[in-house]
Amino acid sequence: MVADDDTLPQVSENPEARKGSRYLWPVEFVAAILMVGIVALLFLGVVTRYFLNLPLIWVEEAASLCFLWLAMLGAAIAIDRNEHLRLTLIVHLLPARLQAFVEALALVVVATFLIALFPSAFEYAVAEWAITTPALQIPGTIRAAAIPFGMGLMLLLVAVYALQTYKLWHLVVSAVFIGAIGGVLWLASPTLISIGSSSLFLFLLAFVSLALAGGVPIAFCFGIGTLSYLAFGTHVPVFVMIGRIDEGMSGVVLMAVPIFVLLGCILDATGMGKAIVAFLSAILGHVRGGMSYVLLGSLFVVSGISGSKVSDMATVAPALFPEMKRRGNKPPQMVALLATGAAMADTVPPSIILIVMGSVAGISIAALFTTGIVIALVLLMVLAILARFLARTDDMSGISKAPRSVVKQTLVVAIPILILPFMIRFAVTDGIATATEVSTVAVLYALIVGATLYGGLSGRKLYDILVETSALTGAILLILGTALAMAWAITQAGVAHQFARMMSDLPGGWISFMALSIVMFIVLGCVLEGLPAIVLVSPLVFPISRQLGINDVHYAMVMITAMNIGLMTPPVGIGFYLACRIGDGRPDEAIKAIWPFLGALLVGCLIIAFLPWISTFLL
Repeated sequence: MVADDDTLPQVSENPEARKGSRYLWPVEFVAAILMVGIVALLFLGVVTRYFLNLPLIWVEEAASLCFLWLAMLGAAIAIDRNEHLRLTLIVHLLPARLQAFVEALALVVVATFLIALFPSAFEYAVAEWAITTPALQIPGTIRAAAIPFGMGLMLLLVAVYALQTYKLWHLVVSAVFIGAIGGVLWLASPTLISIGSSSLFLFLLAFVSLALAGGVPIAFCFGIGTLSYLAFGTHVPVFVMIGRIDEGMSGVVLMAVPIFVLLGCILDATGMGKAIVAFLSAILGHVRGGMSYVLLGSLFVVSGISGSKVSDMATVAPALFPEMKRRGNKPPQMVALLATGAAMADTVPPSIILIVMGSVAGISIAALFTTGIVIALVLLMVLAILARFLARTDDMSGISKAPRSVVKQTLVVAIPILILPFMIRFAVTDGIATATEVSTVAVLYALIVGATLYGGLSGRKLYDILVETSALTGAILLILGTALAMAWAITQAGVAHQFARMMSDLPGGWISFMALSIVMFIVLGCVLEGLPAIVLVSPLVFPISRQLGINDVHYAMVMITAMNIGLMTPPVGIGFYLACRIGDGRPDEAIKAIWPFLGALLVGCLIIAFLPWISTFLL
């Protein structure tokens, strides 16, 4: 498949993202204040507990209240900016007229979900008035009201944008089409209920798949599938779904997600990442394949600070690619190495995926952080071996070793930021602080070091970063909320038990189960970003892996590695197109170059899967 710049799947950092409505600035301002408040509250908790020996039990409650409001306001900002994660590859292949109609239909699907769920969200918030928080002694409605408020605001923004952008007849026909489907399902509801869990496949496979192909944001794909199943295929009240969404968005551990996203933005904006790249270039740039080693090493180190693949690639590519091109490296190969290197580094703490995995699957985050470094090193090794092989014919004439003075100078500049990943890992793995707590310390450290040694940030730039962090946080957490609701529906339908029996009966024991899991995770990674896939699949597969005696941390590493391979696999993998966009490469050229690197990652995945001691020897 050949794709040009106008046919790329759009993700949260997509070029189609809008600046946002100027009328939404009060919401953006409140979101920025909430972001600052969460960091301040959690840091206050760390200081009073560890330094003053005076734990403040109300801090976590206050931060949780701010967190849900941040998530819902951020989701609305992401709607306004068109930054919700979605797959538009198929839509962009359609003729222009049909494409406009499908895009309008996708907006009507989003609006339908919000309209249908809003009454239950309001009812849920009112019901929370009877629940008083233990420490602050305030009604739960103050926190839960964020859900109906956010949904109402999203609905308003969707309606305004749809009316301003698409022809009225597109919207009317789309609404009639959705209404007709709803009418048919209502008439067929008794039959769908009578056939039991079999109807789940209609709603959660057909509906979700069609919505995903039609460019509906992933969070709303999960939401509309689950909502339809509950409304037409069961007697379960839709009200229950709001509780599951709240649960999926409100985990205390998940508070680390926006803070590490903020950290990655600060790292990129202050130029701290470039200091790391400069140091690695000075010590490795002169060897054969050296710039490939620098690229991989930079992604490894930077990922230990930012926690986000996007931040990693955006920090490293602009700093390295000009010099790599000057030395004769081919752009398609550079983009391929960037994509697979980012996939390799996704298990380096404080990876957001590791934090979510620990929260969803009930695995120690400290154990995941400890093993994640080892797994990333294994993948780094196989990619470095391949890069060295491909560089065997490079012309090294005119490339000299950097003077010792340059090495020392770049090291001095990089030391303050090189300390940070070790500080994060040590604090979490040694039990000094949780992933959430250490994230606040890391952000404040980066702000201070960035201001004093790397030029700092202007007030306007910092505000923009806070708003952007809020939007990305809202997009991520809404996916987690709807995905958890969908996973709950799957479990309640009994599909999990049927799936478990099928997988458990496979011949070959844990080895065949692991092989099938790798294939399944690669396919899931192709069509879904890692976070929603983890939330959906974890409740199904971890009970089986435990029954077969597979260590949780070992299985988690295989799961993440395989999904990242799928994420970077063309022609569907969203991460591949994101790497092309950041690396300014043509997808049709990069497709040809990426397969050897994906093959190396697959070899690394098989090594990790079938040599369990690699994942467990440090635990």
